[in-house]
Amino acid sequence: MKYLCGAKSRIMLNTVIFDMDGLLVDSEPLWGLAMREVLDGLGVTLTPALTSHTTGLRTKEVVSYWHDYFKWDSKSPEVVTDEIVENVTQRILQEGRAMEGLDYILRFFTEQQFKIGLASSSPESLIQAVVEHLDIKKYFQAVVSAEFEAYGKPHPAVYLACAEKLGSSPLDCIAFEDSVTGMTAAKAARMRTVVVPEAHNFQDPRYALADLKISSLLSFDEKALKALQPK
Repeated sequence: MKYLCGAKSRIMLNTVIFDMDGLLVDSEPLWGLAMREVLDGLGVTLTPALTSHTTGLRTKEVVSYWHDYFKWDSKSPEVVTDEIVENVTQRILQEGRAMEGLDYILRFFTEQQFKIGLASSSPESLIQAVVEHLDIKKYFQAVVSAEFEAYGKPHPAVYLACAEKLGSSPLDCIAFEDSVTGMTAAKAARMRTVVVPEAHNFQDPRYALADLKISSLLSFDEKALKALQPK
């Protein structure tokens, strides 16, 4: 019994892992523009409503999804994937803006002496371009791309890999997400999960799965952190 009590008491949140697209950088509209531009060149029309169906997936999975749907044959999915990543990278470098509260939340967890990681569905090349563009690389002790995992979100692989790289138990981690797909991945990894949905998706009932839902990174504070701590 003493051992069990000790095991329970050792669980203490000390690590935070962030998604990237739509959470740290306002890139979701740019992803949509890039995909539509590249697919337009194939004679495929992808509306904003359709684009939202694949939010949170890896680029190759998005392209595979739409290739199966539209069945174009002029370019391979691999070539189309590379073109989309190149297109969105250039757009982010030219137009990408930090999400509200980005500097605040990274400073907050630094001051709390948390280990900080990033776990994204984006390719590693794009992740590195974004963290350099936003000048936030110094905050992260681990940056992991689902590009190198067997499965992407909603599978928890990328979150588990990031926690392992940080030397943390998933039970000691908070994950920040903006999509249902990402939230599902973080919860499957058994992490406390905070969601910051886009305004038009804020009332999606599926976000009830999260431990906390907020409208902005600025809304997270010491009170919220205390409420997430295991009882």
